[in-house]
Order: sequence, then structure tokens, then C-alpha cells
Amino acid sequence: MEKQSSYIEIAYSSIPVFTDDGKLDMEELQFLLGLALKDEQIDGDEKRVLRNIFKQVAEHEVAPKVWTRINEIKKKYDL
Repeated sequence: MEKQSSYIEIAYSSIPVFTDDGKLDMEELQFLLGLALKDEQIDGDEKRVLRNIFKQVAEHEVAPKVWTRINEIKKKYDL
């Protein structure tokens, strides 16, 4: 059975994050990461979508723990 990438689901799910209050919180971040890791790995398309989401997040707009977690994710998954 071929692995299905969840990059479209990740991109679609990120829309409310930025249209709601415009800020990514820990619950939203973990949800998006969970979508990417549904199959226990992050493929190239999922990485691209996550990179684009993270580019929209400014350090001063999120809680310090969220910023730290984003940086951990970027390092761990080579984003």
C-alpha cells in the first residue's frame, strides 16, 4: 500500500490558525505536526508545507514555548 502524504490536509488545517487570531499556539502546532507524523515520517511535501507555515510565524507573535518547539521541530526534521 502506497503511503499517502498529508501535506494537503496540513495546509488546509493551517488556514484557521492564521485567519482566527493569526497566531500559532502549542495545541495548533502539535496538531499540524501530528498530521505530518501520522505515518511516522515527514515527506518532502509535508516538509515544504510546514516550512511555509513556520515562515509566517514571528517570534514576537507566539509564546516562548511555541517558538522553542518550532525550532526543535525544524532541527529534528530538517525543515
